[in-house]
Amino acid sequence: MAEQTAQRKGPDLNIDRILSSRENLVRILDNLKEGIIAHDLERRIFFFNRAAEQITGYGREEILGKDCHEAFGAPFCGERCAFCGKDLPELGERTEYSQNIATKDGDARSIDMTVTKMLDENGEFFGVLASFRDVTELIDLKIRSGESTRFANIVGRDRKMQQLYTQIKEVAGFDIPVHIFGETGTGKELVAAAIHNESPRASGPFVPINCGALPEELIETELFGHVKGAFTGAVRDKKGRFELADKGTVFLDEVAELSQRMQVKLLRFLQEKTFEKVGGEKTISVDVRVISATNKALKKEVKKGSFREDLFFRLNVIPIEIPPLRERRSDIPLLIDHFLRRAAESTGSKTPTFSKEAIPYALNYQWPGNVRELENAVQYAVVKCNGGSVGPEDLPPEIRKCDMVCQRPGPAPKLTAEAIEEALKKTGGNKSKAARLLGVGRATLYRRLKDDD
Repeated sequence: MAEQTAQRKGPDLNIDRILSSRENLVRILDNLKEGIIAHDLERRIFFFNRAAEQITGYGREEILGKDCHEAFGAPFCGERCAFCGKDLPELGERTEYSQNIATKDGDARSIDMTVTKMLDENGEFFGVLASFRDVTELIDLKIRSGESTRFANIVGRDRKMQQLYTQIKEVAGFDIPVHIFGETGTGKELVAAAIHNESPRASGPFVPINCGALPEELIETELFGHVKGAFTGAVRDKKGRFELADKGTVFLDEVAELSQRMQVKLLRFLQEKTFEKVGGEKTISVDVRVISATNKALKKEVKKGSFREDLFFRLNVIPIEIPPLRERRSDIPLLIDHFLRRAAESTGSKTPTFSKEAIPYALNYQWPGNVRELENAVQYAVVKCNGGSVGPEDLPPEIRKCDMVCQRPGPAPKLTAEAIEEALKKTGGNKSKAARLLGVGRATLYRRLKDDD
């Protein structure tokens, strides 16, 4: 019995000897590929391993003992920082998320982070341990290989979406204006937020404003702020969106809706990076990146005389176009699954499914409202199906009606069994490509195949 006890205690004693030495513990943690950072409840950093130095570009001598917000110039965890308030945060035992950071040299890096609550021998909360790994190259590889099904909260694997992801990564590192063009509902704000989050400004604020949603008398104070007494109801000084976005990004959605007067003020700001509040005399300087967007072709607006040409050239330094949903139909099933999961998470219920009969309706519909309309349709269908499988009868009326009008029952002139078989052979069994080869909609081909079964 004594020998068994000695054998059992031997390895434990060796482990205790190793861990009792701070130098040995540091050596172990320095050999990990994951970055390790630890701070106390006052955000003072007391550990920073070698991998953390390599990923962030900061040396230990610059970090240790400092407030993590001051050491990195901003919260290392960005908007997810739980230590930004005055009260002690209520952290879970373990939290995992993805985050974009700016290195010391200003490069944007994508990291996967795990945050763990640290307790002392009495079970008291005394600090936070965060481990993180750099996944920037992995994400880039997935994009280049066309394997990425989503990027920065944008869902899609279509070739045009892969090109969009590449564009976002390319422009994010250059601190110059970007203009996004896309139809209503294509996700212009998502793209703008992705550019911000992939940029060195990721730790700064992202401030959106819809220029078309505010009346003319309010847009100037929303953008530039006002001083107390500037007008009736101005009972205190107010910061505008540009001031709130200092060190971050302003997103001007529907910028074509700005009046000529506001276009002049915006042009001056873009040229000088300064402005005056409404009713104020003090010139304010801020450091912001401007991303604009519209569902109108700005060149046409310039020709019509409704948009200033000089402002167009200031905003349209890097143009990005988002494809409408009808031009990336292969992403529709992927988006449907995404919205079904989101609907289930919001209700806490089991994720419903889309039936094989309902999918062709979604593939045939033109989606004038794009991804936003698809999300609304999925939410409508989830309510209608009452927790079951979504069938054609659960879809919004306009989608069912479109399929009946555009794809009437019965075979098309060339849709013989022999033609279908030949088309499937040529496309390697790909029904979508076969439908295009035959000159018919997918729903029609699926229906004919079902009838032949």
